[in-house]
Amino acid sequence: MATLLHDHRTGERADAALRPARTGASGWRLAAFSSLAIPIYAAQMPLGVYLPSIYAQYYGLPLATIGLIFLFERLWGAAADPLIGIVSDRTRSRFGRRKSWIVAGAVLYGLAAIPLFFPPAGVTPVHLAATLFVFYLGWSMMQIPYLAWAGEISGHYHERTRVATFATVAGSSALLLVLVLPTLVDQFRPQDAPLKLAVFGGVVLASLVITLPLTLNAFAEAPAPAAPRERVALGRTLVLVAGDRLLLRVIGSDFAVTFGQLVRSTLIVFFVSVYMGRPEWASGLFLLQFVFGIAAGPIWMRIGMTLGKHRAAVAGELVQVVINLGLLLVTPARFELLLALTVAQGLAQGSGNLMLRSIVADVADKHRLDTGTDRTALFFSVFSLTSKAAMAAAIGVALPLIAWLGFDPQGSNTPAALTGLLFVFALGPALAHALSAWLIHGFPLDEAAHAEVRRALARRGV
Repeated sequence: MATLLHDHRTGERADAALRPARTGASGWRLAAFSSLAIPIYAAQMPLGVYLPSIYAQYYGLPLATIGLIFLFERLWGAAADPLIGIVSDRTRSRFGRRKSWIVAGAVLYGLAAIPLFFPPAGVTPVHLAATLFVFYLGWSMMQIPYLAWAGEISGHYHERTRVATFATVAGSSALLLVLVLPTLVDQFRPQDAPLKLAVFGGVVLASLVITLPLTLNAFAEAPAPAAPRERVALGRTLVLVAGDRLLLRVIGSDFAVTFGQLVRSTLIVFFVSVYMGRPEWASGLFLLQFVFGIAAGPIWMRIGMTLGKHRAAVAGELVQVVINLGLLLVTPARFELLLALTVAQGLAQGSGNLMLRSIVADVADKHRLDTGTDRTALFFSVFSLTSKAAMAAAIGVALPLIAWLGFDPQGSNTPAALTGLLFVFALGPALAHALSAWLIHGFPLDEAAHAEVRRALARRGV
């Protein structure tokens, strides 16, 4: 890396290419670009929480069949992510290698959303399986190139944090919206499951129609790098990515972050309803955490610009360790402490995700310098894949563990079982966030190192 500093005149010319990115895009353009995160993330909560139960209770599909369908469809979505990342990176089109995939994915996504959220009365398992197959395919085709494009809007270290912040806030706002909507529907038509599905589908479709043109017109795509002289086979490509130590540290850290967050989200209803004895607050505390999480996005952006991305990520993760350890002091008589810790959790919860997502684009730059091949979309697909794996792992670990410790969500629980629930709810996320901080601590690709990478890329023209 040090040898890159010797050619000062060439470095100055390379720096000139970076200056426009340093001024930063306008907030309005970034908001327009980031708006596509709304329809992308608006379906996440309904698919994971509401849709399976509605299809089972209202439409009469067997619960075991629904579980198998969702299992295989999630596996399909996970397999599609890296494949689409590879193909998007290799696409050379006058319409753009990212935009063309986003448009095609949006069409499939929107078309599949209609029968998924507005199902016919006689819906069958085949209908659900086919619809989800197309829906997840469109989702991957839209999301992975979009994430890659977000990392390519600017080559500047801190500007990428800005872009990631706008997208994170937009996605969190979508999740907040779909948390509020079913609550409102329940106030007027509590037994109307088709109405609830239709509201979710309306948000997904309306936001897709509105935000797609905003995103496509917000920025011009950067010219695609020249295609490598020799096309690397799929298997060899995956081996190269798996051997990238910087990427492995980032996705390992993100896996730990997401695992900790999902353990908390999975158990919060049980903790508030059973351990605290306050079931009326279960949804409210979850909503409160989300509201403060959205508000904290710009705060963490400033922290990242001051400390650097990996240092801000470490700081945020250590704060979350302290917050989750503080939960060990919560008792049913100290509800105000749980309320304060929930607000603090909201203010800290997006720090690691935000910084790590921004770092992925920097790591992709370093990989392109080392190999001569741009694999930005593939890197983001792997990042997305590990996040999804962490979500599944959190549920697969937390629920069996509290059951093994004696907790029964439908019956009476001994003090030992309730203590076990408390320990998993507090210590599980605390340990995960500590691991995340350890993995990303001392990350070598800081602002200065990344600037040298960008100068070297400019000199080589790759």
